[in-house]
Formats: sequence, C-alpha cells, structure tokens
Amino acid sequence: MSFFKDLSLSTINAGFVTVLVGFTSSAVLVFQAAQSLGATPAQVGSWMLALCVGMGATGIALSLRYKAPIAIAWSTSGAAMLISAGGSVSLQEATGAFIVCGVLTAICGFSGWFERIVKRIPVEIAAGMLAGILLRFGLDAFGAMQTQFALVFPMLVSYLLARRMVPRYAVVVPLVVGICLAAAKGMLNFRGVDLDLAMPEFVGPVFTLKAMIGVAVPLFAVTMVSQNLPGLTVLRAAGYATKSSPLIGWIGVSTVVLAPFGAYALNLATITAAICSGKEAHEDEKKRYIAAVAAGFFYLLVGIFGATVAALFAAFPHELILAIAGLALIGTIGNGLSTAVQSEKYREPALVTFLATASGLTMFGIGSAFWGMLAGALAMLLLHALPGFKRRLANLLGRKPVKLAESLER
Repeated sequence: MSFFKDLSLSTINAGFVTVLVGFTSSAVLVFQAAQSLGATPAQVGSWMLALCVGMGATGIALSLRYKAPIAIAWSTSGAAMLISAGGSVSLQEATGAFIVCGVLTAICGFSGWFERIVKRIPVEIAAGMLAGILLRFGLDAFGAMQTQFALVFPMLVSYLLARRMVPRYAVVVPLVVGICLAAAKGMLNFRGVDLDLAMPEFVGPVFTLKAMIGVAVPLFAVTMVSQNLPGLTVLRAAGYATKSSPLIGWIGVSTVVLAPFGAYALNLATITAAICSGKEAHEDEKKRYIAAVAAGFFYLLVGIFGATVAALFAAFPHELILAIAGLALIGTIGNGLSTAVQSEKYREPALVTFLATASGLTMFGIGSAFWGMLAGALAMLLLHALPGFKRRLANLLGRKPVKLAESLER
C-alpha cells in the first residue's frame, strides 16, 4: 500500500508539531467561546471532542483522497467573534447558527464561488500574504531567547546542524533537544494531567432570526475571509493545485454534522498547513500529504482524551512551543518571500501585502490576512490595472502626459 511506503518519521513529526502548535496557540479561545455561550464543563469537553473529530477525520479523508496536505483547523477568528457575541444568544440558538454557517460554507464550496474568487489572486500576492502571516512565528522563535536562551539557542543550533547533515529531520532534532533540555531544567509540568475521556453532548438547535443575523452570517463571513482564503493560498503557494470546491464543500458538511456537539466552524488551516506542506515535512512534495494524515490522527487522539491531552500539551514550556513553531516555518517563510519578489511587475504589490499582513492589523473582527490581500489588490489596481491612468492624471493636472509618466516612474 502506497500510504505505508510514503510514511516517514519527518512527516509524523510534522503532524505532531502541527497539532502541538495549533492546539496550544488558540485552544483557550475555544474554551472561552463555549463558556460565553453558557456551556457546562461537559459541553466544553464535547466541543473539543467534536472539533478534533471534525479536524481529524476530515483532514485524513481529504488528504488521502487528493494526495495533498489538507490540514483542517477550527476557526480561531470565529471563536473570538463568539466570545464577543456570546451573551446575546443561548447555546441552543448558537447551535442553530453553527448549522446554518456550515450549510452556507458547503454551498459556497460546491457551487464553485470560492474557487472563482481564489483564481483571481496572483501567486505573488498570495505568497506575500503567506510570508506576512508566518513572520510573527519566526520572530517569536528568536524572541523566546530573551527569556529562555539556554533552551532556545541549543534548539536553533541543532536545527541548523540537522539542516546540513540530516535535512529530513531538521525539525525532529530540535524538538527532541528542546524536550530533553526542558526536562533537565525541570520545566516540564505534568501536574494535573489525568486520564479522562471526553463524551459527546448533543445540544438541540434552535433557529432564530437574531442568531442568524448576529452569529451565523458573521461567523460564516469571518471564517471564509480570514481562515479559508488564507488556508487555500498556503496550499497554492506550496505548489498544490487541488480544487477548492470539494475541500470547502466537505468542510461545510462536516460542520453541519458535528455542530450539535460543538463544532461551531471548521476551515482550512493556515499556519499549521504551512508546517505540513513545507520541505521540513518531506523533501518529496508528493509524500507531504502523510503529514496532514498524521496531524488528523493526533487530532483524533486529542479529541478522544480531551482535557488530558490539553493538559499534556500545556506541560511544555511556552518558549519551547514558540521555538519549534518558528524553526519549522523558516523554510516556508523564505520560499514565500522569494516567490513574492520574483516578478518585478508584482514586487511592490506583494511587498505591500506582506507588510500589511505582518502588521497584525485587525478591523471589524477580520484579521490582517484579509486586509493584507486587500492592500495588495489596491496596489495592483493603482500600479497596473488602470489603462490610461497616467495619461488621464496628466491631463487632469495640465501637464504633458509623457513627462508626467516619466516622473511617476522615477
């Protein structure tokens, strides 16, 4: 079977790092979102179970079907939106809104609307956005040296040596070094780690106009714009041309099925997808789908054991998480920047996209990835997409067109 032939330690490690980074970076928002809607501790556990089962099963199925690293995540921006709007609706009303959000996602995917939008985005703009999204993780890895130099610096050295001698295990080696150093320094805190299985809790949906307007539509919009759109550009930037229609469609179906148990919104992963689709996962891009399958397996494990695995991940020092995430993404950041500036025509729009995205700008609950892409599109429009723009501007100002055009180009 080709799956077992393609299996390797580097892809399994990439899958583990994917879950480690994804879970530790935003799981607290999911807990807060559930609690803001009045969920009981058992229902919070059900949320984590449903989300992890959705991410794991959907990611495994799509990755095996399309032989591409299709990593699935929960909507982090959606969780933040739910925290702010949680007090206005009941858990039952919110569950109805989750189902409607899933239906809208499925329609947007299977209809091909999403694919048509994405095809209009130049690869340089997409690469600039990707590099901007990931830059913070690279910076955080080095920033972690300020508080834990003795932990992070050896991880960096081991990463560079591994890149030279055993590049396939360039992320495995610093992870092992980091865990060993953390254990030696007494930084691994396993107190509170108890074996505890999560159980599904069904919540009967209630459909109200208030919840549709206040929760379903905003949740759908913010997930599509700030999660699925960047997630697909990660795949495109990594060289995977998998059609988005079935991916988005089946993610919507998974959301609908699991929404009554707490899966408020699933989407294509962005940061963690970059870990699965980078060279550190595997030198052969045709075998990187195994990393997403491994991530799916670990997500299923997290979901089944719920709070136990959450506490286990929390046992790792924060600096170790920052360091391993940043090191795992160095190659992807470099490739993104290289692609963004390779075309002289799109270099400035791509850099505008990169800088706006890296700034962390957030407005109206929508993250910087969307605003970065919007800024890049505006730069393209003003620099290249307005025929006769220079001539009309020259006429407006009463100057000779040729001279003004030359001054603008200077």
